[in-house]
Amino acid sequence: MVFNTGAALLDAIVLAVVSIDASGTYGYKITQDVRQVIDISESTLYPVLRRLLKDGCLEVYDMEFGGRNRRYYKITDAGTAQLNLYRSEWKSYAEKISKIFYGEQEA
Repeated sequence: MVFNTGAALLDAIVLAVVSIDASGTYGYKITQDVRQVIDISESTLYPVLRRLLKDGCLEVYDMEFGGRNRRYYKITDAGTAQLNLYRSEWKSYAEKISKIFYGEQEA
């Protein structure tokens, strides 16, 4: 992708991916889901997860899988509120950019 992905956009994408399953999801799956839309490495993703945990947008729990613990991330109420803000902001931003790219017509 030729466009840089800033921290806020990464946060929004990760929150959206984690919010898909109400019981949460684990790091590797988050990486794979995010990679469907942007190229991201695990070394980039895990600091995003830590920041979202620190900010209270995610919570974490461990569950046994295949004889070892797997760390799951789950969106919190604060994370859902932040995701809704990101969605609203993204819609407005995307509409403005589309108007510039394509003119006043709907993109």
